[in-house]
Amino acid sequence: MNLLGFLVIGAVAGWLAGLTTKGSGFGILGNILVGVAGAILGGFLFGILGIAAFGLLGRLIFAFLGSLLFLWLLRFVRR
Repeated sequence: MNLLGFLVIGAVAGWLAGLTTKGSGFGILGNILVGVAGAILGGFLFGILGIAAFGLLGRLIFAFLGSLLFLWLLRFVRR
């Protein structure tokens, strides 16, 4: 996947995670950062479990779930 596609998936996943957890997004840069971190975290964790993502929708789901986990970890650490 090229860099632009990775950033778009990260932005969408971060935006969805922001809407799910606190009701609004974090702005375009915040969404991209949360989504990219979530995509990396989700890909790593699902890879350990032996689950692979295929296609755009699979990558988006992994990035979204990873973003949710990343946001949960951030809130846990901030307490």
